[in-house]
Amino acid sequence: MKDFNSLFYFITDSSGFTEEEFLYRVERALEGGATLIQLREKNRTTREYIDLAKKVHAITTRYNVPLIIDDRIDVALAMNAEGVHLGQSDMPIKTAREILGEDFIIGATTKTVPQAVEAYEQGADYLGVGAIFPTTTKVKTVLTSTDTLREICAAVPIPVNAIGGLNKTNLDVLRGIPIAGVCVVSAVMKAEDPLSAASELLDCIENLLATN
Repeated sequence: MKDFNSLFYFITDSSGFTEEEFLYRVERALEGGATLIQLREKNRTTREYIDLAKKVHAITTRYNVPLIIDDRIDVALAMNAEGVHLGQSDMPIKTAREILGEDFIIGATTKTVPQAVEAYEQGADYLGVGAIFPTTTKVKTVLTSTDTLREICAAVPIPVNAIGGLNKTNLDVLRGIPIAGVCVVSAVMKAEDPLSAASELLDCIENLLATN
């Protein structure tokens, strides 16, 4: 298994921010304890995506935290990221693994047990499962029950991370489910104080998983 920790998986959303403010928030999330960063940009050109990814990577490298690029294998390769995250409509995991090799981190979004098993068998290193709650990000979401999340955790031996509308006030729905970590976007990106928000969230996640 690659060297990564998905306990506190922070997914970015640059919409509504200047580049300076966006990069500031990314660094505050890392300072607050984010253990894995996914750069998610749905509307940038390839050149813009690579340019921003390089700037984010310079920050994540200082904190020794892997950078995962959402969707785009070409961008991940072009700027030397540590990993890529693929959804159900993206390149198949098997094909991505053949291109990227064994040392690259590959994550997959799954919403059902069959999808999870298939992703694992094709070479995924971890799964993002959700959405547990409706989200405010500009991404199409289909809700996934906590029962399905529990079943997915039991079905695959790789880390499973809950995603979708999660914040420090609603993590209790995950209690008792053997997830590896929690993915958040708005709970940090939209916080008035992203450093405090990240730090408090890390404490909540650690407390949650200590009892699971």
